[in-house]
Amino acid sequence: MKIKFITTALLTCGLITSLNAQRLTFKAAKSSSSYYQMAVQIGENVSKNSNLSLTIEESQGSVQNVKEVRKRSGNYVFTTPPVLIELAKSKKAMFKNDNPADYEKIRALFPIPYLTMHVVVRADSNINSFKDLKGKSLLIGKGTYGANEAKKYIEAFGLKGDVKLIGAELSGAVSALKNAQIDGFATSGSYPAPNVIEAAASIKIKLLSMSDEEIAKTKRDKIIIPAGTYAGLKEDITTTTLPVGVYTTTQMSEETAYELTKAFWESKENLEKQNIWWKAITVNNLKMFKTKLHKGALKYYNEVNATIPISLK
Repeated sequence: MKIKFITTALLTCGLITSLNAQRLTFKAAKSSSSYYQMAVQIGENVSKNSNLSLTIEESQGSVQNVKEVRKRSGNYVFTTPPVLIELAKSKKAMFKNDNPADYEKIRALFPIPYLTMHVVVRADSNINSFKDLKGKSLLIGKGTYGANEAKKYIEAFGLKGDVKLIGAELSGAVSALKNAQIDGFATSGSYPAPNVIEAAASIKIKLLSMSDEEIAKTKRDKIIIPAGTYAGLKEDITTTTLPVGVYTTTQMSEETAYELTKAFWESKENLEKQNIWWKAITVNNLKMFKTKLHKGALKYYNEVNATIPISLK
């Protein structure tokens, strides 16, 4: 399958970027996702606070981002949950045919808002729990973390073969739900997720909550989406979450990694003004990384006296 990339021009916030600015490629997520929005926000703010210019590339998901480490050179920056890097290094799951040595050069930079699973259905449906999805259709996307998680959850909850899983692009999910072509869709992204906001603005929706027993079966952490996060959402929703970070490789210079990390944290206050999801991110989130920090990032964290696990040094 030929993968199409949508590349945003150099982010300049309406200003002409200096010809001397160092350019970085930032592999994000689908353009309709919250993680693409985050990448754009990071790019805009970093360009204001440094001599770096980020080109944002749309991605099919975190798996693709990690796999591209094998062929990317220079200043390649990308997002992914830490667990995928662990799988890549151990030659497991979707990385079983890869050479794990190719992923040893990955280094961590800074954390970003965590993935949150959403399962969205129409408010006028009789679907109130995952068990009610039996005999229904659920669009899960393809090639993304969210698609893999949704499939795993359906199987873990004893619904394998009972739910029609549709591996179509999530870009058409809201329209399909609105027109009753599907019964629901699953998506991952920090809340509030743009496609869920869009769905709630188009029709009345509800999100499916998970019981503690169901969450235990997913082997993920629990998170609460507060009531009022989306239009018509009157109750808290219990679902799962997974840490996400920004990474590069050892091919990035120490100076560039330092400048990028420093510019990100110095932009944090402004990022919080742009979207509430940034408020949850602090240097305490560094402990979620399972991969060593880039030397440039480590230099910055030492300067600000951040507590850094020995395993990351």
